[in-house]
Amino acid sequence: MANLSERQHIERVLAVATHDSGLSQDSSAYDLIKRSWSRCVHDYGLDPAARRRARILTAHELRDHREQAEDFLHVARAGMEQLYKRVSSLGYVLLLTDAQGVTIDYIGNDALETDLKKAGLYLGADWNEEHAGTCAVGTCIVEQAPLTCHREDHFDATHIALSCNSAPLFQPDGEFMGVLDVSMLASPQARESQHLALHLTLLYAQLIEDANFLRHFANRWILRLGTAAALVDVCGELMLAFDADGVVVGANSGARQRLGRMQANDAGAGLLGHLLTDIFRCSMDDIRRLASTPAMGDAALLATFDHDLFHASVTPPRIAPRPAVSATPRESVPLPACPALDRLAGDDRQMQRILEQSKRLVNKGVNILIHGETGTGKEVFAKALHESSERAARPFIAVNCAAIPDSLIESELFGYAPGTFTGARNKGMKGLIQQSDRGTLFLDEIGDMPLHLQTRLLRVLSEREVLPLGADKPVRVELTVIAASHRDLRKLIAGGQFREDLYYRLCGATLFLPPLRERQDKRYLIERLFAEEAAQSGQSPVLAEAALTCLIDYPWPGNVRQLRNVLRFALALSDGVSVELGDLPHELVEGRPPLEETLILPEAEREEGLPAALDEAGLLLAALRRNKWNVTAAAAELGICRATVYRHMKKFSIVSPLDL
Repeated sequence: MANLSERQHIERVLAVATHDSGLSQDSSAYDLIKRSWSRCVHDYGLDPAARRRARILTAHELRDHREQAEDFLHVARAGMEQLYKRVSSLGYVLLLTDAQGVTIDYIGNDALETDLKKAGLYLGADWNEEHAGTCAVGTCIVEQAPLTCHREDHFDATHIALSCNSAPLFQPDGEFMGVLDVSMLASPQARESQHLALHLTLLYAQLIEDANFLRHFANRWILRLGTAAALVDVCGELMLAFDADGVVVGANSGARQRLGRMQANDAGAGLLGHLLTDIFRCSMDDIRRLASTPAMGDAALLATFDHDLFHASVTPPRIAPRPAVSATPRESVPLPACPALDRLAGDDRQMQRILEQSKRLVNKGVNILIHGETGTGKEVFAKALHESSERAARPFIAVNCAAIPDSLIESELFGYAPGTFTGARNKGMKGLIQQSDRGTLFLDEIGDMPLHLQTRLLRVLSEREVLPLGADKPVRVELTVIAASHRDLRKLIAGGQFREDLYYRLCGATLFLPPLRERQDKRYLIERLFAEEAAQSGQSPVLAEAALTCLIDYPWPGNVRQLRNVLRFALALSDGVSVELGDLPHELVEGRPPLEETLILPEAEREEGLPAALDEAGLLLAALRRNKWNVTAAAAELGICRATVYRHMKKFSIVSPLDL
């Protein structure tokens, strides 16, 4: 039965919808609410007193919606996480919906999960206006305009405690893509309390949209336009993507609104396909020259044929177009279901086989063990598995078993009850295993986990419950585990360093990540990572062919991790226009791994025909003898670290007479 405030709300909604009376405020925002109420009553046949329950899609239905927007989800998630940091303390939750109003991503307070799910502020909730009534998401979809739907603005009486702010999101071609929503369960009465939330929603919607625009057109020229010269390179208000002939192939929302006047009925279509010289009073040579003109200070100005003036800068393509030979077969392949994994597969056949296996395994409840050399991206691959699974909205907890001290790893993993030991938190601590409940627990370097903890972990995996230190009762956990190691666990089992029963619990499926030197798509991978690192650093230089060739030829003992570090180093040294061969670290240009990994005998001291191994052994032995078996002095003479000396002494079975 409706209470007094709900009955008053129902009467007010029906009065406005049927007689256009009851809303005295005269503004476009209230006009928008009135139009929506009218649609709900006359077009959809909804009743504000129906108290409709939130419609939450099944996992299978949600997966279908997420798959269609997977590429965009990756970009939007980064923006959502940044926004949530700014509004979480105020009690807000974030929803990202597709064009149908289905919530395909969500960030909220897990402690309020039951209440949020009941209210529909949850992953999989359907906020389409046709059945949810007037609401921030559904009405934004219909009107394709930002709005605040505050308390009694909602159509359904069950929603009048909510306050929701939304902004539309558009594809680079102008097609409606979805909605970013910032909502709270219990809002202050005053509508003004939502002004900041709406402003932040609009700001981050634009940031997400522009990030998606730049990702989509990474292989095109980008023209940035703005009213502030000093900011145009950083956050151009208007952005156009154009090809080598100067034809516009994409426009962000600002550009469509400000420049799309050629066809009043369709601003987006009025820009796409036109030459830039049809829009601006200049030649293509003038526009291309902006790529080498700094926007700060005396920024270049562009004038439109409508007499608008903009500060302007141009960014050349970050990724060169792929050769037609490799592009042709890929065009016939249907869109993949797991783009988070596909981004890692690239064009390497071995990685693509691993990808196919992963797609079949990801939602089958199988624990996965990842093998690979240090730096091959085992954690990145594990996170991609998580993001491609039905658990994507739940926590991904990564634990490096080699990085946590033995004295702390037990309490970190299993948690502890209040008062367990001196210095513990008064309320106890939830361990990482419990934090990963219904999500994914990633155990990196599992081979370094102490034996006594392996026993406890085995019990957790078999009984699906965890017992915090000092606690009397275990806690149930729904656990999916991905483990990884660069060590051969079977050899550790043979040496008594790893439990065989735990090994078979973990390796429901084993995936082997190839080292970078063995990948067939090194050129593509280097270009993609270069574009990512350049974007992260706020630069847009071109990778010179000589530098690219050097990167392709290098053996990469540190794999992808080393490659990323090298790219960051080169970008930091570059002039911002191009990364040249001279910007790369010295050992790369010489084409060999870092010096400390090998002992190099000067040519003048090397005997002709002597095997390299004997060269190294003789060099090391001579240095040790000259320095009276002082390892530190021998290392300094050879220009290497002590650890390398000890490693090579073991390798060549060299024993100090002082140890005999």
